Amino acid sequence: MPAGDDHDPATTTADVSREAGATRLRILGIPVDDVTLPDVVARLVAWVHDEPGRLHHLVTVNPEFIIAARDDAGFRDTLESADLATPDGIGVILAARLAGRPLRGRVAGVDLVEALAAVEDPALRFFLLGAAPGIAGRAAGELRNRHPACRIVGTLAGSPRPEGAPEVLTALAAARPTVLLVAFGAPAQDRWIADHTTDLAACGIVVAMGIGGTFDYLAGAVPRAPGVVRRLGLEWLYRLIRQPWRWRRQLALPRFAALVLWERARRARDRA
Repeated sequence: MPAGDDHDPATTTADVSREAGATRLRILGIPVDDVTLPDVVARLVAWVHDEPGRLHHLVTVNPEFIIAARDDAGFRDTLESADLATPDGIGVILAARLAGRPLRGRVAGVDLVEALAAVEDPALRFFLLGAAPGIAGRAAGELRNRHPACRIVGTLAGSPRPEGAPEVLTALAAARPTVLLVAFGAPAQDRWIADHTTDLAACGIVVAMGIGGTFDYLAGAVPRAPGVVRRLGLEWLYRLIRQPWRWRRQLALPRFAALVLWERARRARDRA
């Protein structure tokens, strides 16, 4: 077994249960829901209409999340408590397939934001929080250009640091969004949402999700991998070539692959 990863009987490659009407898998112990993009959009819209007053936290789980959560109990708790954990990243898709529990598809943050923005529903009121100064505003402009009916009620760079919370919460209380998109980077964005659940619900927010580099893609600050590259599962390589500074973060990928393969071999040995 790879060094530093003691086996926990509860930490399996794909432990399947039924939660909230959806199949939930566990990839190396971290929950991932077997959902498609249309499933997620329909569920989020239903939450906005049917469950106002309660905050629903969505996380987009990729291999980097899984490795970070194995090393950080607080982040793991955040992922465990999320209302919905979508499969993001080809590594998660392949890990589920190797475990014999293939997922129906990938739901990446940028695709989900685009799909939600395309829903012509006045109850969906978006606030874009995070990224570098000016990026959220540019992303909002691009979303409005692509989807004229999209209602964006505010943007703010903000900060995940405790001293930044008053400014952010004041802006949210004034704007009264129902959908909050947070681009503070992982794991800060999802831990920030979890830490401010009560405050966000008081601002009228029903759905909050961390969306990583989505604003950068929408604003054109960072080019997204071409469709053919994404379909081949090589988006990680494209991003590394375009942003070589990411190499430290992507060290999580070989560790993730090694753990998945070790777990598959262990299961095969146990069945023999």
